Amino acid sequence: MAINGHSIPGPDTITRVVLDNGIVVLAYENFAAQSVVITGSLTAGALFEPAEQAGLASLTANALMRGTQHRDFAAIHSSLEDVGADLDLGAGVHTTNFNGKALAEDLPLLVDLLADVLRCPTFPPEQVERLRGEVITGLQYREHDTRYRANRAFREQLYPPHHPYHRGVRGTLQTVPQLTAADLAQFHRMTYGPSGMIVVVVGAVPAPEAVEIVRARLGDWRNPDQPPPPPLPEAPAPAEIRRTAVVVPGKTQSDIVLGVTGPSRLAEDYRAALLANSILGQFGMMGRIGETVREKQGLAYYAYSSLEGGHGPGPWSVTAGVNPANVQRAVDSIVAEIRRLISEPVSDEDLDDNKSYFTGHLPLQLESNEGIASSILNIETYQLGLDYLLKVRDQINALTKEDLLAAAQRYWNPDAFVLAVAGPQS
Repeated sequence: MAINGHSIPGPDTITRVVLDNGIVVLAYENFAAQSVVITGSLTAGALFEPAEQAGLASLTANALMRGTQHRDFAAIHSSLEDVGADLDLGAGVHTTNFNGKALAEDLPLLVDLLADVLRCPTFPPEQVERLRGEVITGLQYREHDTRYRANRAFREQLYPPHHPYHRGVRGTLQTVPQLTAADLAQFHRMTYGPSGMIVVVVGAVPAPEAVEIVRARLGDWRNPDQPPPPPLPEAPAPAEIRRTAVVVPGKTQSDIVLGVTGPSRLAEDYRAALLANSILGQFGMMGRIGETVREKQGLAYYAYSSLEGGHGPGPWSVTAGVNPANVQRAVDSIVAEIRRLISEPVSDEDLDDNKSYFTGHLPLQLESNEGIASSILNIETYQLGLDYLLKVRDQINALTKEDLLAAAQRYWNPDAFVLAVAGPQS
């Protein structure tokens, strides 16, 4: 199999170098277009913030490009605009991620800007104040979004209060107004550094040259106080059905989120669970749930399932938007499909169709520099091995109906899950 005239990225075509300070640099050459993409991560996510400062990691990441010791806000953005380049950063629970794109000849400038905002941000108080206001406005808007409120309530019920997955990455209307420029600067000093950092460069730049460009600008970065990521607390599966309801006045639709804790990306049965989830509520017009709840019964405006994966046990959930009068009927139909998933093997047709979808989708993911870079970042993040993309098709095709059934039975219990509903009073 080939993409853009090249073979699938693997050990022979991906250059991997560990710099002296621990940064892992991966480079892949693709001269099909005269552009380059850079993506990567640092271990500076919300995992490090205290609950009373929820939103600190996200605000810090979003403020990095508001000013540095060498460039003010205008200079940073004009440097990018002058060459038609892009660079953005954002924080999740475990990591802060960055993505950039430019012409190949402008890779040195792009990496120079990245290094500057990562290493030397100044967090100008007026810029932080403006950014904080934008975040607060967004949070206020989301208070009236029934889908967001249902998902938020679902996570708060699924994970214990001390768990990082319990709270939202962007913070709350109680915590964000208290965050200051000094808090951001302290969080940056404490968590930002080269340990655990990954940089991926894909495009029309020779791999050794790309590595040296990164080394020249980030190879001497040190932070002796950078702590290791704290371990995730336990997230026990629900032992019974937990229901929670959020009243959002003035709405005509209710949103449902129903689910359990699922596998991490590192779990042995993750791929089997991924295929089972596709059959449950993704494939075609959103799988069995879409067919039954939305198409046949007409109970939902939308209905689908999702499997988060990631570093820890993210949710395996079903989401639906329904008429408030149909909430219980929709829930009953969803639970019936879950019972079916854990009580009988999937059909040969469902298994073959979903295997074909996943193996056929792989080349599409690798048609762009962005897709290749994202895939390589995932490979390094989860230690999948540089030959992962060469093996994944066979791994998918090796899955059996029994594998999918076992994965579904391990995580789902139709008599023990979390149900969150947000909508009008009923």
